[in-house]
Amino acid sequence: MPPNEWYSDGLHFSCTQCGNCCTGAPGFVWFHYDELLAMSRHVGLEPEIFLERYARREDDGWSLDEVERDGQYDCVFLQLDPKTGRRGCSIYPVRPTQCRTWPFWPDNLRSRWAYTAAARRTPCPGMTAGLAGEGAFVPLEQIRICRDATPHG
Repeated sequence: MPPNEWYSDGLHFSCTQCGNCCTGAPGFVWFHYDELLAMSRHVGLEPEIFLERYARREDDGWSLDEVERDGQYDCVFLQLDPKTGRRGCSIYPVRPTQCRTWPFWPDNLRSRWAYTAAARRTPCPGMTAGLAGEGAFVPLEQIRICRDATPHG
């Protein structure tokens, strides 16, 4: 086991679907071709039209677009549910790998400090509760799978 795997005993994390990881500073939500196909089918568009409406080409690949709201940059698929007042992903069943692997991204896992800082910065209630030992237990192997699957462009 690499010495930097401070999470070798596993971590606790349960997504509350608060949408906080889908907003904040400008950034990127990378996706691959198979994810493009799934997302475009989900919204009922041809892939080319999906790319025109919801994505932008970057040097390293394709990223979902963002919408500026109140000084924050929301993923284009982060929607407010008028009935509950909660924000959520309108493509949740087919969201990209980058979204599925949160919070177990390499940058977050660099150190316990980096993980704690990400929990505060987001702010992610699932991470914060997990740091207190609450939420679903995520074993080391599952964390590694998420960490290693996270796209980098």
